[in-house]
Amino acid sequence: MSRRKAAAARAARREPPAPREQLVHRRAGDFWQRFITGTTSSKPYRCPGCDQLIPPATPHFVVWPDVPSLLETDGVNERRHWHQRCWERHG
Repeated sequence: MSRRKAAAARAARREPPAPREQLVHRRAGDFWQRFITGTTSSKPYRCPGCDQLIPPATPHFVVWPDVPSLLETDGVNERRHWHQRCWERHG
């Protein structure tokens, strides 16, 4: 078997990549979350869980509500950046 065919066979056996966005259920409602590895974040954000800055290049979650508030047409407009631990504790 050639190297190319062997590599293709290995790739076919691997699990598909995890979805970028995931719907999670919390006390406050349903939220979409996306984990940011930090390699793409180039500016600081303020975490609503602890009111501290998330420095650039720090892994964190971007979260937005599934159902937007009354004044918004899309929940993505209400997205917030959370420390990973703060979002997990938010429950």
